[in-house]
Amino acid sequence: MKEKNTIGDIIKVLEQYAPIPYQESYDNSGLQTGNASDEVKGVLLTLDCTEAVIEEAIAKGCNLVVAHHPVIFKGLKSLTGRSYVERTIIKAIQNNIAIYACHTNLDSVHNGVNAKIAEKLKLQNTRMLTSKPHTLMQLAFFVPVENTDEVLAAIHKAGAGQIGEYSDCSFQVQGTGRFLPSDNADPTIGESGKPEQVQENRVEVIFPAFKQQRIMQALLETHPYEEVAHFLTLLENGNQEVGIGMVGELADSMSEEGFLDYLKKQMQLSVVRFTPVGDKKIKHVAVCGGSGSFLIKDAIRQGADAYVTADVKYHEFFDAEEKLLIADIGHYESEVFTKEIFYDTISKNFANFAVYLSEVNTNPIRYT
Repeated sequence: MKEKNTIGDIIKVLEQYAPIPYQESYDNSGLQTGNASDEVKGVLLTLDCTEAVIEEAIAKGCNLVVAHHPVIFKGLKSLTGRSYVERTIIKAIQNNIAIYACHTNLDSVHNGVNAKIAEKLKLQNTRMLTSKPHTLMQLAFFVPVENTDEVLAAIHKAGAGQIGEYSDCSFQVQGTGRFLPSDNADPTIGESGKPEQVQENRVEVIFPAFKQQRIMQALLETHPYEEVAHFLTLLENGNQEVGIGMVGELADSMSEEGFLDYLKKQMQLSVVRFTPVGDKKIKHVAVCGGSGSFLIKDAIRQGADAYVTADVKYHEFFDAEEKLLIADIGHYESEVFTKEIFYDTISKNFANFAVYLSEVNTNPIRYT
C-alpha cells in the first residue's frame, strides 16, 4: 500500500532545511492557506504565487503550492477580490489548494538562495557575506559524572552541539557539587536535611537559539535531579551557517566585461544593470538574491571585486565608489532558481506524489 503524506510532512522537511525562526521580523513565511493535515496530491513550485499559478496547480492536480515570496505579505482586512492577492487566495481556498511560503528564512541559510546563485556562477570557497547575531545560545549545566553521557546523548539528539561540520560538540570539567535538600525535597542522591557532596561535571554546549525548548525538554527529562542547575546565554557570536549574502571565488580571474558576459550566460539573462567598467580583474564575487543594495558596503569590506544582486536604486550605484563592480540582474532573475532548491529538498525525501516546477513566468517586469 502506497504511503500517504500530508502537507504538514512537506512543511516539516522544508522547515528543517530553512527554519522559520531565521526569517526577518517583517516577513510572513509559513503556511498561508490550507490545512496541514490534508493528504498531498501534488506539489507545484514557484517564485511567486499568482492567479495563473493557482490555475496551473488546478490543471496539474496539485493541492500544494510552495512559493518563495509570500502572497500574504501585508495585513489583509478583507477578501473581496479587489486585488491580485485577494483573488489568488480566494481561488486557492475555493479549490482546496494550500499555499506555503519559504522566504527570508531560505535567504538566510547556508544552502539557500545565495548558495544557488553561487552554484550557478561556480564560485569556490564560499562563505556568508554577513552572519546573523543572536542565533546561537550556550547551555551550561551540572550533572553527576555517571549520568553525563546519557544526558549529553539526549541533548545532542535534540540539536545541541553542532558546530559547522562537527557534531556532538561539548566541553566538560569535573568538580564537586554541594547541596542541602529541604524537608519537602525528594533528592535522587542524599537525604532531606543532610548536606550532600557529589562528583559532578559542568557541561557546556552551543545550539541554535530556536531549538532551546526541545533541548531544555531533553535535559530535564533525562537529568536525574528534580532541580537542574543550569545557565542559558544568548551569544553575540556570528553564526556562519546563518546570514545574508554570500561571497566566493571564481576559478580564474576575468575582466569586468568578461565577467558580465559570463554572468549573463550562467544566470540566463538578457540584460544587466551595472556600474561603469574599467580594467579591474574580477576574482572575488559577492552575491545576494533579491533586494540587496543594503549589503554593498559589506561586499566592499569583504574584498569582493563584484557584487551581484537586484533592486539597486540610482543613488545606490554610487556607493560602489569604484571599489567594486555592481551588477543588478533583476529580482526575479536572481531568485527564480529557488524552485530548484524546493524540488531537490522535497524529491529527496518523498517519492509518492508528483512535484512540478511552475511554467508560469511571474516576473511583472518586461524588457525591450
